[in-house]
Amino acid sequence: MKLRKISLNRLVVGALAPNNHPYHHQWLRRCLTAIIGLILGINLVCLPAIAATPAIEVNVSLGNSANELKFFPNQLEFVAGTRYKLLLDNPSPQKHYFTAKDFADASWTQKVEAAKIEVKGAIHELELKPGGEAEWVFVPMKPGTYELHCSISGHTEAGMVGEITINP
Repeated sequence: MKLRKISLNRLVVGALAPNNHPYHHQWLRRCLTAIIGLILGINLVCLPAIAATPAIEVNVSLGNSANELKFFPNQLEFVAGTRYKLLLDNPSPQKHYFTAKDFADASWTQKVEAAKIEVKGAIHELELKPGGEAEWVFVPMKPGTYELHCSISGHTEAGMVGEITINP
């Protein structure tokens, strides 16, 4: 591979050259490479720094011992860029799901831990059997309001729904 020196003059000419000029494509490629490198660099610096900060703990129960089909609480608020540990438990005699796909897509999941098993990667739904517990460590990224529900047939209709808000 032969390396060539490119003068500042050529770069300026490349930036101003028409789309079919060879300098235009080189300049565009260099700009895109710089932008992608900057984005990756920010993620490599910011996400580990966020992951190292203590997580704010939030408790949510899926149902209760009286077998009510509700989330306790059913309104959750988070701040974008802040690390949280969602502590989920199911004190009811039947299984429930914590389903919030759009919220999960708008968040960076560090891990989910349950029964001495740690899961990493995209999470859209957590199933908690009676007496089950799980921890979900995440950083909300995209502000908005998202739906929460239990996806077991009849549970949503019975009122096992909620709302999750990510504030800027």
